[in-house]
Amino acid sequence: MIRNVLGSVVALVGAAAAVQSPFHSWYDDRLGRDYRIQDLFDGISQVSSSVMGSILLPFLFAALVTLVGIVFRSRWVVALAGLIVIGFTVLWMVRQGQAANGLTVDGGGSGLRWGVAQALAGGVLLLLGALLMSGRQRAARTRRTAEPFPVPPDDRPDTWPPTQEPGPAAQTSPGPEPEADPYTGPGRHRASPAQDENTRGYPVQDEDTAPYPVQDGDGHPAPGQQHDRDRYHPPHP
Repeated sequence: MIRNVLGSVVALVGAAAAVQSPFHSWYDDRLGRDYRIQDLFDGISQVSSSVMGSILLPFLFAALVTLVGIVFRSRWVVALAGLIVIGFTVLWMVRQGQAANGLTVDGGGSGLRWGVAQALAGGVLLLLGALLMSGRQRAARTRRTAEPFPVPPDDRPDTWPPTQEPGPAAQTSPGPEPEADPYTGPGRHRASPAQDENTRGYPVQDEDTAPYPVQDGDGHPAPGQQHDRDRYHPPHP
């Protein structure tokens, strides 16, 4: 965020310098706004130009491109504006050197003047502003890395994200969990112990009722149990 603000300020200063440069002298005592835009392609002439038909026009377009780049936080658009300013300034220098058989810099008021230096400085500031800007891609990358913790892998669904340590066990069985017998009073049917393959076919007796003899409906022992009763309870004389 700070880099975008700083780069935008530098780019705006560069665009302002480029737009203001045609109102200063470019060569000898001739202002930059006196050079026609077509002179950059056909050769420098002594014909004066209107303000909107002069070299000011591409600089205004570069300033508009700079504003678009700042609004959308696009460093490449701002850099394009800097290349436009530098490109048209260098093209003017080439045409002016062809017309004057060379370019000279003289402190006495002849040759290249302050307007050309200001235009070049504005283009360099635009490129510097684009270099300082972080752009929108860097902001999007920051938002992606702001996620708190990654999703645990499929083979370890119960992993605790912050420490990557095993957390509470997850229910991975497709079937329901066994439920406990709610009745705990006397005479309840107790769960049968585990049986192996050799004893699986034998019936399991209830632990609460197995020691007691089986009686018929009249309260007498069954015929098969009469012998055991006589042994423990002999008849009275």
